[in-house]
Amino acid sequence: MISRFLQSGSSNPLRSAGMMLAACALIALTTIIAKALGTGLEGPPLHPLQISAGRFIFALAGLSVALAVLRPRFHRPHIRLHVGRSFFGWAGVTLMFAAVARIPVSDATAISFLNPIFGMLLAIPLLGERVGPIRWGAAAIAMLGALILLRPGSSAFDPAALIALTAALFMGVEVILIKKLSGREAPLQILTINNSIGAVIACTAASFVWIAPSPSQWAALAAIGLVMVTAQSLFIQSMRSGDASFALPFSYSTLVFATLYDFWIFGALPDWISVAGGGIILSGALLLAWREVVRSRDQKVK
Repeated sequence: MISRFLQSGSSNPLRSAGMMLAACALIALTTIIAKALGTGLEGPPLHPLQISAGRFIFALAGLSVALAVLRPRFHRPHIRLHVGRSFFGWAGVTLMFAAVARIPVSDATAISFLNPIFGMLLAIPLLGERVGPIRWGAAAIAMLGALILLRPGSSAFDPAALIALTAALFMGVEVILIKKLSGREAPLQILTINNSIGAVIACTAASFVWIAPSPSQWAALAAIGLVMVTAQSLFIQSMRSGDASFALPFSYSTLVFATLYDFWIFGALPDWISVAGGGIILSGALLLAWREVVRSRDQKVK
């Protein structure tokens, strides 16, 4: 299935939207599984470092099957960019797994939507991009939503929300590095090298906190890795089946899936602060996505 997704690429907007929604449903599922492992639902709680190690190990195992079938030729990779992208991706995922064990998955997911905002801000010094008033406005709106979710000065404030915020920042750095890599190397090459380096980093870090998982925990770790690599494959196929400016706004459905899963499995319902903060972040992110759609159309006209 992974190999078929990675090879197919005909333009089809409906398929693009469907693939993106499926990818988001699976990404949200990995956070729920991580929460189950981190809160002790499946035995003694596992450390976030150990959970992220499982994510990379089993994702690499799934990719190995695709590589055995496709036998792709890899061109000379930019190792420094790959190491940087893999480190920040691993750090972002690990911190997100740590956050969802402490705060509602919907809150952590909403805060994670700041990663394109951070990516936009980092693109100014790192890529030399110019940011107009609409994009600055989108960033300000999203940051206001994050401030609401952080609940500063109230008894409901949880430092774990800052962990989610840091995760979004690291993922923003990863976005910049992915942009640099995407123009140089093929998606399958990027995906394979990322998961290979990530597995080395994750296993090294996890070795300091490792405890023997139970059989059900091993199954859950395997599920995180395989579900994530399938989601990545669906994401790539979505981007290849339609314009990025069309497909990316559908990625915000992750928040809907995460909220539904959290309620279904843990009985957690977001309070009004979560709804307000998440809604404001989503508004800022969608405004940024809309601006990218307009920008892409303007460039095509020129």
